[in-house]
Formats: sequence, structure tokens, C-alpha cells
Amino acid sequence: MFKLGLTGGIGSGKTHVANLLASWGASVIDTDLIAHQLTAPGGAAIEAIRSAFGAGLIDASGALDRARMRELVFAEPRRRVELEGILHPLIAEEVKKQAHQATGAYAVFVVPLLLESGRWRDRIDRLCVVDCEEDAQIARVQARSALPIETIRRIMAAQVSRSERLAAADDIITNSVTTSLADLEKQVLVLHKAWCNLAKSG
Repeated sequence: MFKLGLTGGIGSGKTHVANLLASWGASVIDTDLIAHQLTAPGGAAIEAIRSAFGAGLIDASGALDRARMRELVFAEPRRRVELEGILHPLIAEEVKKQAHQATGAYAVFVVPLLLESGRWRDRIDRLCVVDCEEDAQIARVQARSALPIETIRRIMAAQVSRSERLAAADDIITNSVTTSLADLEKQVLVLHKAWCNLAKSG
């Protein structure tokens, strides 16, 4: 099956693009969604996180306290490595399972840190980057999650730069402050048709 990697900085609009592709018949495998499921109440990663980090990192509902964990891993980078050691094998297992079950026109792997991980480039046939200005990223993240600007900037600083993402891309979707939803959909549809053709010819 033809494999597309879809990435972009926080707040770039990856999820909206992925939803459009899914509605047009692509099989979407979202690693961020998988991570949320693993750290939800009763998720497969919860007991290992509780054991490694203590009950204080689990909220009253039984889910990972994402805000507290975010502060911890920014303050102590070694703890980020520890968390990744728990999550990454579980995410990889679920990605493999979903990819094996995929029946769409092609497979889309939505990976926020695709370039940063260093593990994805040789697993995909093409890389698509959803691009927007940094100011737009901050505004969108604030609107949806009310995170402080300093926290958003720290998250962005932990990701590769916009120029590095664009340099690595095979395809680029522009989702700037001036891009309307209709314009975005047109861009995505053109690429979707091209990816369908590549999937058929492959």
C-alpha cells in the first residue's frame, strides 16, 4: 500500500487535513490519537506511567495528567526519554496493527514529530507538510487549548524549524492565516488525487 507521512508544527492544521483525506477514502493512522488512547483512563500505558512517575501524574479520572507531565519533561529532559520508552513501543505496535488492517486507497500516517524522531522517513513513500506561519500556530493552539504562549513557544522550540520541515517535504499544503477552508480543501483534493494515482501505479 502507498504510504504517506503527514506532519507539521503544532497548530498547523494536520488533523483537519487528515479528516479530509479520511472522508475521501484514505486510511488514516494518527499517532497522536493513539498516544491519547494509551494514556486515557484504562489505557495500556497508564500503569507503566504510574509505576515510573508516581500517582501524582495520573489525574482523578485515571488518565495521564498531560499538563503536569508536559511541565516535568520540559524541566527534566531525561524524564521525556523515560516517557517515550513507555509510549513509543506501544504506539509502534498499534500503528503496525492499524496499517495491517488498512483498506483505504492509501495509508496516511499522521506523525507530529515525524522528522524529529528520525525513524519514519524510510517507512513512507512521500512526506507531506502542512505549513503555516508561527504566529498562526500560536493563535490556533491558544484558541483550542488555552495554553500559555510561553508553553506553546517551548513546544515549538522542541520541534524542527519551519524551514527544515519545508526542506524535507515532498508535498506542501499551505494553511496560513489567509487560507480559507475552501482553499485548503482545494489544495488537499489536488494532492489526494495525485496520491491515489501513485497508489494505483505503485
